[in-house]
This record gives sequence, C-alpha cells and structure tokens, in this order.
Amino acid sequence: MKKAIICGVSGQDGAYLAQLLLDRGYIVCGTSRDAQMSSFRNLKYLGIDKQVQLESMALTDFRSVLQVLTKFQPDEIYNLAGQTSVGLSFGQPVETLESIATGTLNLLEAIRFLGAGIKLYNAGSSECFGDTGGSAADEETPFRPRSPYAVAKAAAFWEVANYREAYGLFACSGILFNHESPLRPERFVTQKIVAGACRIARGSNEKLRLGNMKIQRDWGWAPEYVEAMYLMLQQPQASDYVIATGESSLLADFVAAAFATVNLDWHEHVEIDDSLLRPTDLAVGRGDPNKANNQLGWQAKYKMKDVVQMMVDTKLSNSLEWQQTNNYVPSI
Repeated sequence: MKKAIICGVSGQDGAYLAQLLLDRGYIVCGTSRDAQMSSFRNLKYLGIDKQVQLESMALTDFRSVLQVLTKFQPDEIYNLAGQTSVGLSFGQPVETLESIATGTLNLLEAIRFLGAGIKLYNAGSSECFGDTGGSAADEETPFRPRSPYAVAKAAAFWEVANYREAYGLFACSGILFNHESPLRPERFVTQKIVAGACRIARGSNEKLRLGNMKIQRDWGWAPEYVEAMYLMLQQPQASDYVIATGESSLLADFVAAAFATVNLDWHEHVEIDDSLLRPTDLAVGRGDPNKANNQLGWQAKYKMKDVVQMMVDTKLSNSLEWQQTNNYVPSI
C-alpha cells in the first residue's frame, strides 16, 4: 500500500485529496501545525476523519518536518499548506512568505536529505501570473506576481524547479486556477456570495457587501482539481501543469448566478464597499489547461455555473422547508 502525507489536510483541497487517496487504497497521514487543537471540520464533513492519521508538523521548522517524514516514510507528499488568502497576505506578508516559501524549502531539503525517492506535489497558484492582459496563461507564461501571496507562491515554484533540476527530485507544481466547493470558508468571496444569497433567500434583510465586481476568474470544481494533483505524481517524469477550465467569468456573473439560483435579483441585495478593494488586483484570470489535457488526460467537467449550483444546493440541503415553500429543486 502506498503512503502519502498531505500537508494542510484540514483545508478544502487537503480534505478532498485525502478522500481521493483513501479511495485508491493509500495510507494517508494528514498534518497541521497543531493536530491536537485542529478541528479537522472538513475531514469530518466528508466522513473520513477516523481514516486519516493525524500528525503535528510545523513546515517552518526543518526538524519538525524531518521527524514526521522519518516516522511515516511516505511514497508521496502533497504540500497544500501555508497561508491561503490573497487578501490576507497584504496584512500578513511575512507570515505568508514564511509559511509558503520557507515551508516548501524545508520539505524539499528534508526529501533530499533522506534520499528516499519521495515524490512531491507542490500547490502553486495562478496568482503568480499576475495580469496577462486577458490572455490564457500556460506553463510558459512569465510570472508577474501582484500580491505578497503570489510572490510567496512564485518563490516556492522556483524552489521546486531548482531541486528537480539540481538534485533530480521528483518534484512538481500544479499551477491551479480558482477552484471552489462547499468546503470553502466564508473568507473566500465565492462562499461569502453563496452563503449571503442563501441567507437572504431564507428571509434575511442584510445587504451583501462586495468589492471589485469587474474582475474575471477561471472558476472550477475543487474535487476535480485534486484528481489532477494525484495524476501529476503518477507520471514517469516530474513536470509542472496549469490546471483550469479555460473559461473566465466576471465576479458579477458569479453573483448573478448565485442569486438567480434562489430566484432573486442580485441588484436588489448587493452593495459595493470600497473598503474591500485590494491594493492591487488582477483584472482577468484565465488558464490554458492543454498540457494537462494532453499529458494527464485531465479535463474540467464543471464550469462556473455548475460550481455555483452545486455550492448553493449544498448550502440549502438542510433547509427542506424552504425548498418546499419555494419549489426549489436541487441539481444534486
């Protein structure tokens, strides 16, 4: 049986990846900075919390990383840990850089030190590309990061590339565009929108406050994207891949779709709040997933409207009375 360590198992991607690997017969170890104090809410939501071995590991502490790798002796490591919010990174730039860039470097150095042939997947980000002028970004598109988060992810990407070339490690990065699910916390704008629309549909008189509605993003479905992570480590040679749907939508369209799903006009319930604007933001994010399509056999099945529908369905799943009153028919 293969063994895998998932760093950052408590997050959206970590939980879905753990589920996928367990279904494929893996022994899975999930790590967080304090496994005793973490709730692992997402693992419980998926019903797999008892199947994952949980360990405390501080990625910024090389000794901590080395101890866990020596104890578990994994075949594969999936590095999904670190500060995950672009907006928060402007307020916490040092913590963001250390948790992502230093954490990734410690994993690479520990793998090199052990010399055990461990395969490493590193979670890259489409934010590294910066503003591409509306063009779809592929693996050859230069990085022009525009946030502390993107700077940290770009540094981690080049660390992985350097260790792959200098030491022959099987290490790769998935450059993932935005991917959503019901496991997203509300600090992410997509879940904030879905949760707000559902509360208003149930009778709340609140106004949903949002920032820049003109940005465009390439939104996909998180459970599909973790499959791409797994496929990258099953290839004969390590390589980096852009993972995306290839289609972009305005944030305003995402909002409109969420409110339309619960039979509301978003214009009546949304206000623009200038305090939510970021110091710098990307106008358009769009990925070109052709390499993943051709080499991994991976292609996104769900696009933005599908993602919105599934997130709303899940949010309303415990409100049977509301569904019956409003003749709402879930798609799942």
